[in-house]
Amino acid sequence: SNTGNSFNFTVKFGPLCSGNSSNRKRGCDTKYGCGNYGASRGGGKRKHEGLDIVCADGATVYAPFDVKLNGKAAPYKKNNAINDGINLSGEGLCFKLFYVKPDSYSGTLTKGQKIGTLLPMQNVYPGITSHVHVQMCDKSDPTKYF
Repeated sequence: SNTGNSFNFTVKFGPLCSGNSSNRKRGCDTKYGCGNYGASRGGGKRKHEGLDIVCADGATVYAPFDVKLNGKAAPYKKNNAINDGINLSGEGLCFKLFYVKPDSYSGTLTKGQKIGTLLPMQNVYPGITSHVHVQMCDKSDPTKYF
């Protein structure tokens, strides 16, 4: 539904992570499931509500376009080594990035500026393909923006 938008323009995310300029998506891990939107979690009881973009532990996470930083977005109720992230808005989109330690939780960044650093996923999920999790605020499918 492109209401108020006559030329059917879909925003595309610029590179999110150093070392992954094409925003390669996480595939499937033997122990931890798959990175696509809607993939099953917790033995099929839950659905993956975002999209995983490959990103190494400690890599730099970049603003995919001009964004406003809107505070912390913690993925887990129970704290652990990767329980951090950021709420962002820009290009008419509202989204969250999980597993990122942001340099700041507020302000604005232009496309390609550093948001922060990927947290040590291997400490929490040994053997997983480390990644940044992209989740739309309304939990819709972000795939079309990649």
